[in-house]
Amino acid sequence: MTVSSTFPSVLRDLLRTHQAFLSYAAVHVQKFDLTLPQYDVIITLGGTEGMTPKKLGEETLITKGTLTGVVCRLEDKGLVRRCASAKDGRSQIISLTEAGKDIYERSYPEHLRYIGRLFDDYKSEEIAAFEGGLVRLYQAIAAARNEEKGAGDD
Repeated sequence: MTVSSTFPSVLRDLLRTHQAFLSYAAVHVQKFDLTLPQYDVIITLGGTEGMTPKKLGEETLITKGTLTGVVCRLEDKGLVRRCASAKDGRSQIISLTEAGKDIYERSYPEHLRYIGRLFDDYKSEEIAAFEGGLVRLYQAIAAARNEEKGAGDD
């Protein structure tokens, strides 16, 4: 069996697993009246004093274009606030409000257990091998993207 003959089924399995995982995780965060991107912001800000929008974008799995709307909706819900940076009055710091901290503290340990159940039947060596494979694939994707960017410079 060659890579090209197994590629379509591997890709399909990867995408199907990704969709199933997002659906599974969404069920849990909906209990807190949040979407997955909103919860990503909550858990990224949890345990911090806040961060700039740029840093928040780097730390979450949300695109820059989507992040602004997600933060606005969390502000409307009273879960995050934007303040001028004490270091640089031109930039903003996004941080959790008390209500946001409460959701983070109540939900995050429970969410980790909820997601962790998916790995109950795996040995630690299997998880390490799985993680290694995902990291390797991510690095291959990043390298290919960089090659594509470089090819456009000619």
